[in-house]
Amino acid sequence: MVLESRPEGGTLEIGFSAEDVARIRFAVSPLWEVVASVRVLRDTAPGAHRPWAERVRPALAAAKLDLAPLSSLIGPPPAGVPGFLVAPPTTPQPSLDVELAALRSMPHELLRTTTPAAREGVAALRADPDRGLGRLTDVIAAYWEVAMAPYWPRILTVVEGDILYRAKRLAEGGARRLFDDLDPRITWDSGTLQVMHRCVRGERSLDGRGLLLVPSVFGGPRIFSDVDSPDWQPTLRYPPRGTATLWEARAAPLSDALAGVLGRSRALLLAELAAPASTTDLARRTGLSAGGVSQHLTAMRAAGLVSAHRTGRVVLYARTSVGESLVTG
Repeated sequence: MVLESRPEGGTLEIGFSAEDVARIRFAVSPLWEVVASVRVLRDTAPGAHRPWAERVRPALAAAKLDLAPLSSLIGPPPAGVPGFLVAPPTTPQPSLDVELAALRSMPHELLRTTTPAAREGVAALRADPDRGLGRLTDVIAAYWEVAMAPYWPRILTVVEGDILYRAKRLAEGGARRLFDDLDPRITWDSGTLQVMHRCVRGERSLDGRGLLLVPSVFGGPRIFSDVDSPDWQPTLRYPPRGTATLWEARAAPLSDALAGVLGRSRALLLAELAAPASTTDLARRTGLSAGGVSQHLTAMRAAGLVSAHRTGRVVLYARTSVGESLVTG
């Protein structure tokens, strides 16, 4: 199972057949990022994700979310996470709703774990699987709205950019070039992928199932593998390029071309939404009236350029992927 803790570390050697190379694929997993981000929030010094954590912790407190159904399944590093909680996505870019639907309908016999820290939470799920999975997915959806959705376009830009980069390298030079700079702990040699791993060692065969590669901004700098489960495609999760600069404040300059299309005030507001902000914040930073800001945001939300996310009594606005593309493109 993914992240299942083992007492030994060392080198994990993954053997590839020609069929395995042909079945290499990439995917994005919002659900995995949720689980990995909860671990980041637990960290008293969350490293590169500190700016995000400092915004999200008070927002979660204001929303008064009870994360126990989720956090009880997530042990602190290097403890594991049950594989059923983060089953590898079957499509390249599933929405969170799609992954939650799969989790909600998870076969009850797969609700198991070998991780001591998660056993109590899994036992509670197994006591009443339908009710427990429903409650778990509801908690994840509520957490997503507060902690992830306002920042998802920025995260998605990083992971999609990495996938495009990796796909190009695969096309240019095959598996060797793909894995050559994936991570310093990963090397390719004569059809075998060698991974310096803190929890797993030994030889594994993919048995013609190929390998799923999932870039993860919240999982880094660790490499996570699930190559033992018979239930899902073998998976490797790795930190994508650009994660270190993910939360840098980088308000985009006001584009005259964009202002010509949207109007100067709306283009200015869109540029200011490098990070989620409230109407009051945006009014203070731009010099526009709160009422004017609200009207512009309403119009841009109707056009699909911004999204709104309630945190307690405050509504935060964020650029959607379309808005992000307009500003950064």
